[in-house]
Amino acid sequence: MTPDAPSPPDGRALARRPVYRRTELLKLLEPQSIAVVGASARAGSFGERTARNLSGFAGRLHLINPRYETLAGKPCFPSIAALPEVPDMVVAATPMEACEGVVKDCVAAGVGALVMYAAGFAETGKPERIALQHRLVAMAREGGVRLVGPNCLGLTDYVRGAEISFTAVPRPAAPPTRPAIGIVSQSGNLGFALAQSVEAGAQVARVLTCGNSGDVDVADLVAALAEDPGCSAIALLFEGMAEPGRLMEAAEIAWRENKPIVVHKLGTGEQGAQAAMSHTGSLAGTDAVYRAAFEQAGMVHSETFEGLLELTSFLSKAGTPRAPGVAVVSTSGGAAIMAADRAEAREVALPQPGPEARAVLEARIPEFGSARNPCDVTAQVLNDPNSLRDCMEALFADPAYGVVLVPNGYAYDVATPRFRVMGELAAKYDKAACVVWTAQWLEGPGAREAEGEERVALFRSMDRCMAAIAAWHARNAKRGAGAAIATRAAPPEARAEAAALLDAARSAVLGEREAKSVLAAYGVPVVRETLSTDAEAAVTAAEAAGYPVVLKVESPALPHKTEAGVIRLNLGSADAVRDAFAAVMANARRHAPAAPINGVLVQPMVPQGIEIVIGARRDPLFGPTVLVGMGGVLVELLRDSVVALAPVSQAEGRDMLGRLKGARLLSGFRNMPAVDLGALAGIVQRVSELAADHGDRIAEIDVNPVICTGPRLVAVDALIGLSPRGVAQHG
Repeated sequence: MTPDAPSPPDGRALARRPVYRRTELLKLLEPQSIAVVGASARAGSFGERTARNLSGFAGRLHLINPRYETLAGKPCFPSIAALPEVPDMVVAATPMEACEGVVKDCVAAGVGALVMYAAGFAETGKPERIALQHRLVAMAREGGVRLVGPNCLGLTDYVRGAEISFTAVPRPAAPPTRPAIGIVSQSGNLGFALAQSVEAGAQVARVLTCGNSGDVDVADLVAALAEDPGCSAIALLFEGMAEPGRLMEAAEIAWRENKPIVVHKLGTGEQGAQAAMSHTGSLAGTDAVYRAAFEQAGMVHSETFEGLLELTSFLSKAGTPRAPGVAVVSTSGGAAIMAADRAEAREVALPQPGPEARAVLEARIPEFGSARNPCDVTAQVLNDPNSLRDCMEALFADPAYGVVLVPNGYAYDVATPRFRVMGELAAKYDKAACVVWTAQWLEGPGAREAEGEERVALFRSMDRCMAAIAAWHARNAKRGAGAAIATRAAPPEARAEAAALLDAARSAVLGEREAKSVLAAYGVPVVRETLSTDAEAAVTAAEAAGYPVVLKVESPALPHKTEAGVIRLNLGSADAVRDAFAAVMANARRHAPAAPINGVLVQPMVPQGIEIVIGARRDPLFGPTVLVGMGGVLVELLRDSVVALAPVSQAEGRDMLGRLKGARLLSGFRNMPAVDLGALAGIVQRVSELAADHGDRIAEIDVNPVICTGPRLVAVDALIGLSPRGVAQHG
C-alpha cells in the first residue's frame, strides 16, 4: 500500500506539492451532502452497508443506482447528474471497472470530494493497474475533486454522524461534546481497530483512513486535523510515503497550532542498511531516520501500537506540565513499588511531598501504610473513603507535582467514584491525572468512567504511563526551547575547498587520507600521517612522527581495516615497523588481491580514550543525515547511536551525545577525564554541515573513531563514500 520511493531529493526540500489545508478539504471533512454511488438493496453489499452506516448522518444523503427508483423508502437516482443538488461528497461503492466513470461524473458535476473503496489498483504492483490509478488521480486533481483512496476503508465523523464506510463502524455511547482525538491511518483495518476504543469510552472525534493515498494522503489529513478546532490531538498510524517531507510540513502546522501528533510507525525493518559500506550506514537505517525526522518535527513517538491511543489521549487531556514531579497514590504497596520501578526506568521524577502535603498524609494514612511518595494509603480507605480524597488533594496542591497517578488494582464498583474525584481535583489545580489499570479485567467496572473524565488519562500499562509522562515533559521542553538560531561551525571557505577535493576523487570511496583532508577542510581535528610505499620509507616516517606509531594500509577496497588485518598499533621500533609493514601488505593482497593499494599510512599512536563514531549518510527519502555513537571496533555490536537530519547545530549535536546510552562515559567515568562536550558536539555539527553541503555527491561519511581524552579530540580513521552521480559527474 505504501508507494515506492522517488528519486532521492536534495537536502530537505522534499515536497512535490504543498499539503492540502483544512479549507481545501472541507467538503471531505464536513460535507453537508453525501451521495452513495452503488447503493443497493442486497444485504451485506458495500453500497447497502454504507447507506445503513449513514442513516444517522446530520446532512443530506442521496442514493444512486439506475436499477432502483427507491431504496429503504428513500428516492434512488440513476446518476450524479440526476441529483437535485451537487453533493459535497460522493462515496463510490463500485467495482474497480466502474471507478473511472465515477471520477468523470464527479468532475463533470463539480463534486468536491470522492471516497473510493475499490481495490485492485497500484497496490497490486501491476503496471496497468498503477497506470489506471495515476489516470484517475490526474483526472480528479484537474477537476478539483479531492480523492481518498482507492482501496480505502472509509472515514468517520462521530460528531456529525458521518460514518462513511462499508465495514461495521465502532460507535460510542454518545458523540463527543468537546475537542477529541483524531485518528489518521494508512491501514483501514488498523485505523478502525483503534476507533473501537470508543466502545470503551475513549473520546474520538474522527477516524480518517486513506488506502492507496492516490491523492489525499496522511500528510493532508494530519494538516487538516491540525487546523480543526474539534480535534484535541492526532493519533497517526504510519507505514511510509514517497514524499515524507510533506508529512514534516503537516507536522509544522500542528506544531504551530500546539496540536500534539503521536505516531506509531509500522514497517521498521532495516533492509536498506544491509548494503551499507560503513558503520554509519549500518546504524543509520530507515527506521532510525524516520524517528529522527519525527522528533525534529515535534511529533511524539509511540513505541507500540497498543499504546498509541493511550498516549494520544493523555496528551489531549494533560495540558501544559505545571511541575516535573509525579505523585503516586496507591491502595496497594505492590502497585506503589511497580510505579517506582517504571518511573526510574523511564527517568520520571517521584519527589517527596512538601511539609504541608506530608502533614496531611501522616494524619490520614495508618502507620502500616506509607506517607511517602509513592504513597500507600492501604485498604483502610474502604473504611474511610474521604481519606483517599484528602491525600490526593494534598498531593495535587503540592507545587512539586504536575501529575497525580493512581494505580487501580481491582476493577469493582467501589473504586469507580475515585475517578470522578480525580477529575475534579485535576480541574481544580489545573494538573494532569493518570489511572493505571493494573486489573486484568481490562473493561471492568470503572474503566469507561475513568476514560470519560476530561482531565483523567487511563493507561493499561504502568510502563506506558511513565513513558507517556516522560514524552509529555520532553515535548514541553522542546516547545519552551524555541527555534534555534542557525550558526555555521565550518570555515567560510570549507564548501569550496571540500568540493575541489571531491572533484579530484577517482573512485567511489575516498580512502582515509583523502577523507581526512575533506574533513580537515571543515575544521574536524584529524591525526597527522605520512603515506609510505616501502618499509624503509615507513621507518623514516615513524622516526619523524616519534614512537610509538600506527601502520594502516590505504586502499579504497579496504574500508574496514580491522577486519582485513591491515592495521598494526603501538609499534615502538624500526624493526617492529618493518615487520608490521610486511604483514599488513601481505594481508591486504590476500584480502583484496586485485585492489589498488596506495601504500601504508604512518601515524603517531594516539593515547587511549573514549572512542566515538561520527558519520553521515544520504537517506533515499530524507536526504543527508548525521549520526553519533559509541565507536571503535564494537560499534555495530553495541549499536548505541543517535541519528538526526543534517545539518544540526552545536546544541543539537550536544543533545545527540546526551541521548547515548554510554553518555556517562563522556562526563568522566572512574579515572577517565571528562570529555569536552562542546568541542565534540562541534565536530558532530561540522560533519553534518559537510554532508548537507555536498548532499548530491556524498553517500556516506564514517569517522571512526574519534578518540576523546579530556579536552583532546582527534579523528584517527575515516572514509567517504560518493554517490554514483557524484562520481560520474566529478570523478
